[in-house]
Amino acid sequence: MAALYVTGGNPLVGSVRIGGAKNASYKLMIASLLGSEESRLLNFSHISDVNLVGKIIAYLGAEVKHAGERAIFINPKNLSAHTIDATHGEQGRFSTMFIPPLLAKFGKAVVPAPGGDKIGKRPLDRHFEGLEALGAKVGVENGMYVAEAEKLTGATYRFSKNTHTGTETLIMAAALAEGTTILENAAEEPEIDDLIKFLNAMGAKIDRPVDRVVRILGVEKLRGAIHKLLPDRNEAVSYACAAIATKGDIIIENANADHLRAFLDKLQEIGAGYTVDTYGIRFYYKGELRATDVTTEIHPGFMTDWQPLWATLCTQCAGTSTIHETIMPKRFQYVEALNKMGAKITQFNPDVTNPQEVYNFDLENDEPGNQHAIKIEGPTPLQAGEFEVVDLRHGATLITAALIANGTSVITGVEHVDRGYEALDKRLRIMGARIERK
Repeated sequence: MAALYVTGGNPLVGSVRIGGAKNASYKLMIASLLGSEESRLLNFSHISDVNLVGKIIAYLGAEVKHAGERAIFINPKNLSAHTIDATHGEQGRFSTMFIPPLLAKFGKAVVPAPGGDKIGKRPLDRHFEGLEALGAKVGVENGMYVAEAEKLTGATYRFSKNTHTGTETLIMAAALAEGTTILENAAEEPEIDDLIKFLNAMGAKIDRPVDRVVRILGVEKLRGAIHKLLPDRNEAVSYACAAIATKGDIIIENANADHLRAFLDKLQEIGAGYTVDTYGIRFYYKGELRATDVTTEIHPGFMTDWQPLWATLCTQCAGTSTIHETIMPKRFQYVEALNKMGAKITQFNPDVTNPQEVYNFDLENDEPGNQHAIKIEGPTPLQAGEFEVVDLRHGATLITAALIANGTSVITGVEHVDRGYEALDKRLRIMGARIERK
């Protein structure tokens, strides 16, 4: 397996153009299967998750064609199978999202349990309860999820807790259901709005009448559509944190400030520099950084995906910073590695008055002794080391820390990074990083 050799000490200087959002790309690919004609999806990043979903779609009989540098054409006309074999589910967390198009086309879907990053239990009961509210029957047979429905019928369903992929799954299921579906306490991430925009271009009738509510008027048929993916906000934050932590100055072309408000607000608090303009956003170091506190929240709050990268940046801030993680139960797997590099990070459980309301994960599934906050003392110099990546953001965090550290770090398990970042090492190298893949 490949490894990255990263020698720290160079500031990042230059520009980078981010691609389409990972958390929208493969979902739009799956949603295209709801149509009766070819869809053309633009602005894709070259990442392994996209390639894997393309292989699954082709395995099911539909046509997947890479057309140009960043376009994928998907034609669902020859979709011929309703079962995804078990091996595909182990590599990503998207297998259950195939249920809506397979139910729509065949009345039955058989899919494996999803894999993906090991950042805590992500229960699917919110997805399945919603599908059952629409008339599906969902069970487990031989370790596979089996969903069946002669037809789906619109209903009102309220999510017990916020769920990004659960909202997307039910939007897709309701698009071709009979009647009107109302989803309450629905997620509001930009990637969900991107899915709604795409489905509406296909002929769906979906809107948001009020905050946290999605209304879907079922239609008989969806056609194909041409759609350009929104830019990846997680990729933007990754490069921004790396640039500021290395005392650099970069421009992220086509970054969308409206999708990054909570992050930009925190940059102001720590004294980092940024400028929003028509070209995107410039991020730069402008002097000593100050410690601050962050609590991860559902959109439009500070994203859970951002906090590992933010923690690395906080090791270079003067004072004590805290991060309270309320979205995922196991997002602090990077702490041990950063401490080995010289960071001063301690975990703790903060006093929380209403934990059921504060935490978006199911507390009854939380592991004993799990801690949900950290304190970071800074600034601290970091030293190079050898590390293995365990999940996508963990990998980006280690690379960012290695760019700061004295010496050369060796980072293995970079296939996790390739799932969500296009040529990360090459793009960092162009901006002055000393990084090699061997």
